[in-house]
Amino acid sequence: MNEDSTNKAHDDYELRDEYDLSQLPVMPEGRYAPERRLGTNLVVLAPDVAEAFPNDAAVNEALRLVLQIAKVPQVRKLITES
Repeated sequence: MNEDSTNKAHDDYELRDEYDLSQLPVMPEGRYAPERRLGTNLVVLAPDVAEAFPNDAAVNEALRLVLQIAKVPQVRKLITES
């Protein structure tokens, strides 16, 4: 690459001495970007909750247990009513 070709790509761009950061949009990147979360079941855990689970399999197992426990009162209620 010669020097002329590298300079031409940047000729139309000027750096300012200062930028008004309040005018710049803040866009999340990576796994937290909203467009990556649309149509998925991605859930961001709070840090204290995430510490309790070593991986996604552990979270799924705990949630399945919660679902099972949620069904128990309905069964007990039917037994006590009869």
